[in-house]
Parts: sequence; structure tokens; C-alpha cells
Amino acid sequence: MPKLKSLSGKDLIKIFKFFGFSVRSQKGSHVKIVRVLETGIEQTLIIPNHIDIDKGTIKAILRQSTKSIPENELESHFYTN
Repeated sequence: MPKLKSLSGKDLIKIFKFFGFSVRSQKGSHVKIVRVLETGIEQTLIIPNHIDIDKGTIKAILRQSTKSIPENELESHFYTN
């Protein structure tokens, strides 16, 4: 079974920018990223902008993002081979 990568907030923001998200705002150390679909639906994720994010938090962000991005497209960004 592949292992979850150790990621920073900047890494996560870069990954989601690849999928069309952009930074909307920041409050403290948390960054709100958003992408608007052609249908007008807005998808939002909150990313902690920390140097090292806990594995549980990374899993939660991954789980939330799979509502809008297929998991097989995200696996290479979140898991080691």
C-alpha cells in the first residue's frame, strides 16, 4: 500500500492550482482556495499554510477534495509509489 506523502501548505496549494483552484483569501495561517465550475458551482477548500501538515489533516483535505476531483487523479500527488 502506498504511503501518504509529507506535504506543506504550499505543496497543497500548488497541487490544487493544477486542478484549477485559485487563492481567494487568507486569514491567519489558513488559505481559502476556490474553483468555479462552468455551471457556476463554487468549490472551496481551506488549507493550513504550515511547513509540515499532520497526516490526518492531509487525509481530511484529500477526502474533501475527492468530492470534486476523481481520487485516481489525486493519488500521484498525495501518495508515494
